Amino acid sequence: MFKALVVNKDEESGKTSAAVEEMTLDQLPAGDVTVAVEYSTVNYKDGLCIGPGGGLVRNYPHVPGIDFAGTVETSEDARYAPGDKVVLTGWRVGEAHWGGYGQKARVKADWLVPLPAGLDTRQAMAVGTAGFTSMLAVMALEDHGLTPGNGPVLVTGAAGGVGSVAVAILANLGYEVAGVTGRPETADYIKSLGAAQIVARDEINETVKRPLEAETWAGCVDAVGGAMLARVLGQMKYGASVSAVGLAGGAGLPATVIPFLLRGVNLLGIDSVMQPYDNRVRAWERIARDLPMDKLEAMVQPATLADLPKLGSDILKGQVKGRVVVDVNA
Repeated sequence: MFKALVVNKDEESGKTSAAVEEMTLDQLPAGDVTVAVEYSTVNYKDGLCIGPGGGLVRNYPHVPGIDFAGTVETSEDARYAPGDKVVLTGWRVGEAHWGGYGQKARVKADWLVPLPAGLDTRQAMAVGTAGFTSMLAVMALEDHGLTPGNGPVLVTGAAGGVGSVAVAILANLGYEVAGVTGRPETADYIKSLGAAQIVARDEINETVKRPLEAETWAGCVDAVGGAMLARVLGQMKYGASVSAVGLAGGAGLPATVIPFLLRGVNLLGIDSVMQPYDNRVRAWERIARDLPMDKLEAMVQPATLADLPKLGSDILKGQVKGRVVVDVNA
């Protein structure tokens, strides 16, 4: 027997409810590798899956948790053996497949990556999907020519999970980082991660009639989307790039093509779900090297399986700061 957070749906009312339940191994879905989960996290998608589903969950009962780290218990794949430490992010685990909010998980071997040297399982989940996505965003900016000498880099949603890690990585790599937040009380936290400047959300969250403003930012990691992303595009330096990683501010993009045509601005889409294996390994190796562990620890708040229903609701309201690490065995 093991414990898991299970989401059930009432067929008559259509309402969902989440609670910690006892489960057996034979209830786990099919897969090549069974993992003793040690830690998971709370991401925006997790909030959707714990709650009404947001269209992501189709079948109930369901175990959410879009990422986890743990130890292989059994494996039918030669790449992994019992005792191996592994990490999983993406592949719609926690949405279409049962995820990490249980003490056991069974998944396809193709979805796993080895835990990189220099990280333990708790640190890996302090990073989690949010931090993994942040690293992909930074790598994409670098691949498009960004260097510290190019000028300041903007991070929107800087107090959130993706933004926090992006600020810490960029600052550690020598960039001048400006962090956007709508919560003034998080300014000191963002600065502690290495941001040199705080930009109030209200300053940058409204659309303007001018498609181009002063060339300000050499790069941007955007976790917000919507009107803020549209505004940022008009403030980018010539040839600069924006990594788009989120839509907390909406899926719409009320922008013009002028920044692309007159300034050669690049809008880079960052998908962490279906990334190829080699790129995943590269990103995790970079995380172990380029993310200061003391900064990572400052982002973390601990949680248990029983805390998840409230945390899922809180993250959808923008009320979660930094990274939540879920000890599924606590």
